[in-house]
Amino acid sequence: MNRRLIYFALGLVMWTTPALAQSETTSPFFGSVPQGEATPQPIALSMKDTVTRALQHNLGLLLQQQAARVAEVGRLDALLPQISGSIGERRQVLNLEAFGFPSPEPIVGPFNVFDARISLSQPLIDLRATNEARARAFNERAVTLGIRSARELVVLVSVDLYLETVAGESRIGVVRAQQDTAAQLLKQAQDLKASGLVAGIDVVRAEVQVQNQRQRRIQADNNFEKAKLKLARVIGLPPGQAFTLTDKIPYAPLDGVSLEKAIADAYTQRADYLAAKERLSAAEAAQHAATAQLYPSLRLDADYGTIGQVASQAHPTYTVAATVRVPIFDGGRTQGERIEADAMVRQRRAEYDDLRGRIDMEVRSSVLDLTAATQQLEATQTTVALANQELAQARDRFAAGVAGNLEVIQAQETVATASDQYIEALYGHNVAKAALARAVGAAEQGVMSFLGGVR
Repeated sequence: MNRRLIYFALGLVMWTTPALAQSETTSPFFGSVPQGEATPQPIALSMKDTVTRALQHNLGLLLQQQAARVAEVGRLDALLPQISGSIGERRQVLNLEAFGFPSPEPIVGPFNVFDARISLSQPLIDLRATNEARARAFNERAVTLGIRSARELVVLVSVDLYLETVAGESRIGVVRAQQDTAAQLLKQAQDLKASGLVAGIDVVRAEVQVQNQRQRRIQADNNFEKAKLKLARVIGLPPGQAFTLTDKIPYAPLDGVSLEKAIADAYTQRADYLAAKERLSAAEAAQHAATAQLYPSLRLDADYGTIGQVASQAHPTYTVAATVRVPIFDGGRTQGERIEADAMVRQRRAEYDDLRGRIDMEVRSSVLDLTAATQQLEATQTTVALANQELAQARDRFAAGVAGNLEVIQAQETVATASDQYIEALYGHNVAKAALARAVGAAEQGVMSFLGGVR
C-alpha cells in the first residue's frame, strides 16, 4: 500500500518529465550525487537531516533543476532589439556598367573602403513574436513549478526510506527480545527435564525455537543494512559512510482531516497542477502566435557608422527604415502550424483536466489509506497486548507442568507475528500521513507536523 502511494506520486512527476520515467532501480529520484569522503566515525542522522541532504544531492531534483536552466536559455525574448557591430576594411574594383551606369571608363578602382557600423533591428508590431514570448514565459514558469513538484517528491521518497529504515531497526529490537525469550525458555525446559518434569521433546522444541529466532535475527539485520544503503543513496552520503538514526517515529494521530479542505488545498498548492495550467496557457499563446502569422507586422531597422577610404577620412552615415510585412501566400505553412497548435491546446487541456481528476483521486485515496492505517495500527496494538498475555499464561502452564512447551512456542510465534504487524502498521500509518502531505502539496513545508513530530 505504501509503495503504491510513492509510485503514484512518482508517476505524476514522470508524466511531466518522460525522460525520468524509469523503475526504482534506475529512477534518478532513487539516486544522488554523493559529496565528500566517508568518515571513520558514524554520523548521526535525523529525519530533518535526511530531508535536507536529499534536497541538496538527490539526482532527480538536480536533473530537474538543469532542465529549468535549459528552459531559461530558450526564453530569449524575440521582442528585444537585436544590436550588432562590425568593422572592416576592403580593397575593391567596381564595374559601373554592371550597376546601370554606362561610362567610357566603366572600371573604377582599385580603391580602399573602411566601414565601422552599429546595426539595430527592432520589431514594433509583431503579434506572432508577442505571443511566442508569452508562450515561452508560461513554459518557463511550468518548469520552475516542476522543480517544486520534484522537491515534494524527494521529500516523500526520503521520508519513506527513513521510516522504512527505522522500522527495520525496530524489528531488530523485537527479534533480539524474542531471542532472549527463546533462550530463557530453553533454559527453563532444560531445568524441568533435569528435574524429570518434562520430556526431552520439550527441550528439542525449545532448541528449534532458538535457532528460528537466530535466523530471524540474521534476516532482520540484513534487511536493516539494505534499507540503510537505499537511504544513503537517495540523500547523497559518501559510499561506505556509516550512520545512525536519531529519530524514533512515534504514533501521533492526525486529527481534523477534512476531505473537502484537503482537495481544495491540493488544487491551490500542488505544483504539478499549477504547472499543467501554465503549460495549457503556453499552448494557447502558441495557438494565438500561429494565427497571428496572417497579420501584418512592422519592423524598424537602422544602422549608424563611418565610412571612407581610410579611417582618418571616414564620414558618418546612417540608415533608418520601417518595414511593413504583409503575408500573402506561404504554401500552407501557416495553416499547418495552426492545426498543430490547435492540437497541442486540446492535448494540454485534456492533460490538465485529467490531472485534476487524478489529484482528486490521489487525495481521496490518501485519506482512505490513512483511515485504514489508523484502524490497523489500533488493531495491532490490541493484538500485541493479547499475544503477550497468551505467552505469559502459556509459560506459567509450562512451568507448572500442566502443559508442554508446544503452547509456549505457539504463543511466542503469535507474539512475533503481532509485533511485526505492529511495526508494519506504524510504518504504514506514518507513510500514509507523509503521502497525504504530498497529495495536498505540503510535503516540504508540513511533513514534520503531519508526522506529529519525531523523537
